[in-house]
Amino acid sequence: MSTTQAPPLVSLQAPKDVSLEAIESELAQIWQTSAQQEEGLIATRATTFSFLVYEPDGVQSLLAALGYYTGPIDGIAGPRMTAAIKSAQKALGVAVTGLSSPEFKQALQTAFETAHREGNLLSTAERITKPYSPDLEGSGIADTIAASNPCRIITLCPTAEDDQGVQAQLSAYCPIQKTQHNTLICCEYITLRGTSDALERITGVITELMLPTLPKYVWWKASPEMEYGLFQRLLSHADMIIVDSSIFNNPEQDLFQLAQLVNKPEAIADLNWSRLAPWQELTAEAFDPPERRSAVGEIDQISIDYEKGNHAQALMYLGWVASRLQWTPVSYTYQPGVYEIHKIQFCAPNQRAIEAELAGLPLADTGQVLGDLISLKLGSTNTQAECGTVLCSGTVGCMRMEAGGGAQNYRVQQVTALDDQNTEQLLGRQLQRWGRDALYDESMAIVLAILQLSQAG
Repeated sequence: MSTTQAPPLVSLQAPKDVSLEAIESELAQIWQTSAQQEEGLIATRATTFSFLVYEPDGVQSLLAALGYYTGPIDGIAGPRMTAAIKSAQKALGVAVTGLSSPEFKQALQTAFETAHREGNLLSTAERITKPYSPDLEGSGIADTIAASNPCRIITLCPTAEDDQGVQAQLSAYCPIQKTQHNTLICCEYITLRGTSDALERITGVITELMLPTLPKYVWWKASPEMEYGLFQRLLSHADMIIVDSSIFNNPEQDLFQLAQLVNKPEAIADLNWSRLAPWQELTAEAFDPPERRSAVGEIDQISIDYEKGNHAQALMYLGWVASRLQWTPVSYTYQPGVYEIHKIQFCAPNQRAIEAELAGLPLADTGQVLGDLISLKLGSTNTQAECGTVLCSGTVGCMRMEAGGGAQNYRVQQVTALDDQNTEQLLGRQLQRWGRDALYDESMAIVLAILQLSQAG
């Protein structure tokens, strides 16, 4: 994987506990003080957008309180977080992977509660004395985002502790640009910590902190919660809601909720949709030759294998194909079992019936993204049609899809995993985009129709 290089960050204001009412005045004081410095540096506050992160995981703030993590609380799992997690895992006797897991979260929460009870939590003052350092394993995507898009970052950290209101903390970090040594364009970080109910009570305060004159992004790192007042309020105030359907707790129900949001004025972006790009590109490329392009209407069979546990990617890819070929979903059946087979029947404009099958393959070695596509096959009951296509991400997937055989000739291509498809890099690219993705909206309209058939059944 290529390493994203980012300029180092300098701390303009280390983490500081403040009251909710004093946030704006404290930030104004930071910039007023900075402007009076006589070191030849000119620091200006962010003017690109407001970026709100809903961080239900809470691991980053726990790591900071226990002294394993330094730097901005921004909810972004860059290499600095990986290094902090590894340090904590080693100290807590948990398998050292650099990845968060339920076992690690429980161990971290236990350590936090013990330190809190014994009065050994790292205070804000002590954290300030810990030097901010660049990532131990390469420049972090968080720094890259800050350097490319200096912004106001608001991180919401819901907790499971007793409701004691909302604690606020703010800081400011500035990427040092080599070409502009005397000018610092800085990110403002506001961290709000409290129970879900406590955060919901200050929804008005939260939305007011999102600068009204700038675009507003919300990265909701959880399933859509339509009944949660905070989510509803953010949805109505944000210019774009960013989610990642690979982490949805109930993929089908949560994707149904997400698909319904596509009809709303606010733009929706799913980082998991972006992971389908190489599959979509190779599919389109397979039908570029004139003889295959004319046979695309003969496709009436489609099989998709995905990593068992989350079929969001498979549904979105199917929605994309159906939207391009103007298929209308007419029936949906589910067969529980080892492969959890989902069968969807479509009707083409020429009344041709199309059969689609989604199968979840149980893998011993799962990837970092649950539900990644493994392989797919596009074919036809007309064995003379030049439309047979197999795409696969590995040898096993190719063998399974080619096992059907038959007289039809299949064009087989292997999808090469891109080295820039992890969550943080997808997020960085998403923050460069504005407006709606019409292709995503059209595909999700088909997904919504499929899931409505599922619920009706």
